[in-house]
Formats: sequence, C-alpha cells, structure tokens
Amino acid sequence: MTSSSFLLIGFIVYNLAFLMFVIAILGRKWAQDNPIEHTRKWGNYAIGATIIGLAGHAGFFFTRWYEAGHIPTSNMYEFMTFLGMMIIVAFIVVYFIYRAPVLGVFAVPIGIIIIGYASVFPKDVQPLIPALQSYWLKIHVTTAAFGEAFFAVGFAAGLMYLLRCVNFDSKEKGDRKEQRGVEVTIFSLVMIIAFVISIFGFNASGYHARFANDVLYTGKDGVEQTIKQNVDYVLPPIFKPFEGEQVEMKPFLGMTEAPFEAPSWMKGSNAGRKLNTVVWSIAGGLILYGLLRLIARKPLGAAISPLLKGIDLEDIDEISYRAIAIGYPIFTLGALIFAMIWAAEAWGRFWGWDPKEVWALIVFLYYAAYLHLRFSKGWQGKRSAWLAVIGFIVVMFTLVGVNLVIAGLHSYSGA
Repeated sequence: MTSSSFLLIGFIVYNLAFLMFVIAILGRKWAQDNPIEHTRKWGNYAIGATIIGLAGHAGFFFTRWYEAGHIPTSNMYEFMTFLGMMIIVAFIVVYFIYRAPVLGVFAVPIGIIIIGYASVFPKDVQPLIPALQSYWLKIHVTTAAFGEAFFAVGFAAGLMYLLRCVNFDSKEKGDRKEQRGVEVTIFSLVMIIAFVISIFGFNASGYHARFANDVLYTGKDGVEQTIKQNVDYVLPPIFKPFEGEQVEMKPFLGMTEAPFEAPSWMKGSNAGRKLNTVVWSIAGGLILYGLLRLIARKPLGAAISPLLKGIDLEDIDEISYRAIAIGYPIFTLGALIFAMIWAAEAWGRFWGWDPKEVWALIVFLYYAAYLHLRFSKGWQGKRSAWLAVIGFIVVMFTLVGVNLVIAGLHSYSGA
C-alpha cells in the first residue's frame, strides 16, 4: 500500500469521526431519556475513530519516510500533512484530559482542513537540499509543529467560547463588533475550504495554463544569462506573471487569456500565480460563504451559536488556556531554541532576521503576552478567547503567508 493510500484512509476516517462528534452533541436532543449517556457513548465512538484515523495518518508518515529516505517534513505538502497529524495528536491529548466531545466538533475539522490544504501542493518525493540535510530537521520541525498543534486546539476552544457567549441578537455597538469578528474568523475557515474545493475541482477537470518568464540566472562560472522559466497554473489565470508570455491556456467561461497582469512590483515567475491564488481564494470564499448564508438565512455565527447551548463556558475557557500553556514551551524549544542551534550550524549565525525567523519570534512574543495577561491581569473568558483565536491566525500566516508570499531562506521548506 502506498503512502497516499494511508493518508486517504486517515482522511476519510477523520471525517467519520467528526460526524460522530456531531451526533454526540446534537443527537442528545433526541435522546431525551438519557442525553448524558448518549453523549458519552458517541463520544467514545468518535474518539476511537479519531485514533484509527491517526493510525492511518501515521502509516502515511512512516511509509513516506521510507520512500523518501528522510523525514517527510521538508516541503509544504509534507509539513502541512504532518501539522494536521500533530493537531489530531494534540486534540487526543486534550480530549483525554477533559473528556469534552464538543471539542472534537471544532478541533478535528481544523486538522481535516489542514490536510485538505496540504493536498494542493506538489506531492512528489523530493531530495533534500543541502541546507536540510541535518538531524536538526527532525528535531526542529517536529517540535515546532507539535507546539503549533496545541495552539490550534486552543484556537478551536477559543472560537467555541466566542460562539457560545457572543450575543448575536444584540444591536449594541460593542456586540456588533464582536459579531463581525467571529464572522470574519468563520469566513477565513470557509475561504480555505473553498480554495481546496476549487483546486480539486479544476484538477479533476484537467484544467491547465502555462506562462513563460525571462529569469536572470547566474551559472557556476559566474556568467549571468537569461533563461525562460515556465509557470504552471491550476486555477484559471485572472492575473498572469508580470511581463509573462502565455504559452498555453484552456478556455474558461469564454476566457482565453488572462485579463490582468501582476503589478510591476510583483516580479518573479511565481508572483503572479500567488496573486492569482489569493484572488481565487477570496472569490471562492465569498461564493461558498454566500451559499451557506442563504441556507442558514442568518450569519453563520448566529446559526452555530444555539447548537452550543449547555456547554460550560468555564470548561471551554480552561481547555483553551491549557492547550496553549502546553504548546508554548514546546513551540519555544522547536521554533526558536532548536532553530537557532541549527541556524548556527547551517549558516554560521544564530539569528539573521530572515522573515520566518522574525515571524516565529512574533508568535513567541504574542503567546508570551497571552500567558502574561492571563496570569497577571486576569484576562480570562472572552478576552482570553479572542487572544487564542487571533494568535492562531498569526501562526497560520507564519506557516503559509511567509512561506508562499515573502521570499527568504525558509521559502523552500514548510517549517
């Protein structure tokens, strides 16, 4: 069995586990004779399925490791699938501490979304570049991802808290601001889902477009020369690369050429494709969000909120805080301390203000501020939940935005 088969099995079982968690929470309305027993039984089924899915996911990880000859965390596909696995592990750890099936309704889908997002990247096994040929790859990336996984669980619990306590019926200015904040957070998740659906859809249809750019290349002899570099698009090109030449393009809704060109400051063969991806993500998110709003006939936050009635807010607040408190020292070790040791070995310096280094430091300082405000200022409840939600958004920008948008020494990798 190939590594991709193991991942597919894990992905399918994760989805089944999510449905079981939903039944555990929503089904208690119909089990009026013994709702607590219903929740406990289906919660056990769901966590069992989650563990089975994790076993399939682990099969992918170790099979891929065997196929590649190195730990599979060296590019965006491998790292994001590994992060998805760590989110599930972190959720299972927190679940067995608190026994809260409702957390699975929010935490497991985050792992599913991350795995789905990973699948849009090239899946080919690639040899390690020289900078990654170190045992520190195993130590740095795995510990950093494990810490970030606990931040994801903290985010899930924080979002649950906000959905439970924000007054979606109020017209007060402060309440309206909170309603918009929750809705923006939900839209961000919907946008990622829409992007993944778009990629799968166009891949299935065989859509393809290609552009060529002149790229300045310096050979081993030090002589500079201009070469043509092809850029392949899976999504229909709304923006072509700056000064890019169209090589081929399948028509889409009558569109036979890209209507716009990436701005001049977005030079580089991949800049136009990245801008195109952002535009498609936002457009797809708006369409999917609009459809869901039509079905719900109200903001999605207001539609989800009643389903969480009966959830103990203090328990959810505690889960969010504990998850972040567990993840913070792990992240600090992996993303900062181990990373600086590896940087000293690979590049001869502990710190170089590379964009990824800077954003890892921002994440470290952000969660340090979270814990300080929690301990010293008594920021619990709603304020703590907002910090947990915003914090994971910062984490995701560090993982995705910095890697794919900002050029740097870490642009080749997923960590």
